[in-house]
Amino acid sequence: MPVGEADRRRPTRGVVVAFILDNSLLLLIGAATAMVWANVAAPSYRRIVETLRFAVNDLGMVFFFAAAMKEVVEAMLPGGPLGSFRRASVPILAAVGGMAGPALLFTLSAHAIDRPEILRGWAIPCATDIAFSFLAARFAFGKGHPAIPFLLLLAIADDALGLIVLALFYPSGPVTMPAVVGWLAPALLVAWVLRKLGVESFWLYILGPGVLSWIGLHEGGLHPALAMVPIIPFMPHERSDLWRFGATQPIRLATLQQFQFWWRLPVQVILLGFGFVNAGVPFTSIGAITWIIAASLVVGKPIGIVLTTLLAGRVGFQRDPSLDFRALVTLGILAGIGFTVALFFATAAFPAGVVLEQAKMGALFSFSAALLGITAARLLRVKRDAGGQK
Repeated sequence: MPVGEADRRRPTRGVVVAFILDNSLLLLIGAATAMVWANVAAPSYRRIVETLRFAVNDLGMVFFFAAAMKEVVEAMLPGGPLGSFRRASVPILAAVGGMAGPALLFTLSAHAIDRPEILRGWAIPCATDIAFSFLAARFAFGKGHPAIPFLLLLAIADDALGLIVLALFYPSGPVTMPAVVGWLAPALLVAWVLRKLGVESFWLYILGPGVLSWIGLHEGGLHPALAMVPIIPFMPHERSDLWRFGATQPIRLATLQQFQFWWRLPVQVILLGFGFVNAGVPFTSIGAITWIIAASLVVGKPIGIVLTTLLAGRVGFQRDPSLDFRALVTLGILAGIGFTVALFFATAAFPAGVVLEQAKMGALFSFSAALLGITAARLLRVKRDAGGQK
């Protein structure tokens, strides 16, 4: 190959790689591979998944949720879209509505078709998948829109409430809060000490308080993938210059920014594994509960979120002006992507068998919320980024 031709191809390959990373196509590739493999050679797929599940879901995803929490921390800086108590309260209230709406729709639907035996799965459509919802929201709104940290905080609150629901209604074993507190309290103390000492290396926050937090959540029966969520706010960041959505130049956020840059590529690889490990469901597993779960997520979730958010505004809580009705509808639809947590709830609700497989397929069908949400953003002409670009 001539040297000139090789030189011309290098920039093209770089653009392709950047496009794949920026749009998290590795995640979709992993999910698509899982779907095909699970339906063509199920035994070999299951063997590989059993080997990888813990490393991907319990260890690797720690860093995706940490990156997501970084977005929330930046948004909660003074002057940010979640910078006041009233504004931060709205997504938390929206999470409550976003769980109540689909749970109610699921229950009514199960009674309507006279299937009381599936009522135990009422909590399955309450979930919002942080990973897929976050990625779909970035595509629908642009990287700097206030809807993104709003959705992230909503999804994190949703997961927290989901863990409570899981412990109360789907106990697979004792949730030992003393173990959680016994490890998490020292983790937070160590993180605070590191912050007070001015430690800027994000590795010390990961290997010190991050590890303690992971052990506490794991030993206490809670999901260890959220281990870095309470630690990220302690990482040093600038306070004098406010970070603003849509800014042409990003503000240096010291340790937080370093963390983001270093983990950008590894997180994408982790998402590749995440899609592969969790998306393999047989195509034949479709039944009444499949459609009920999918409808409860795609329809019930946005109804609950929009109504609760509007009601919160009526009683005096504040939200960013960019989050108008059109943006809320789009955000609510995107929050209907249940996937990971929905699959987890399905496994806890039903024993192995036909109903469980059909419930899992319903969780997988919630992916349609991504296409519906992105389409809604275009049809409703939702403004992208804080600068109001369409």
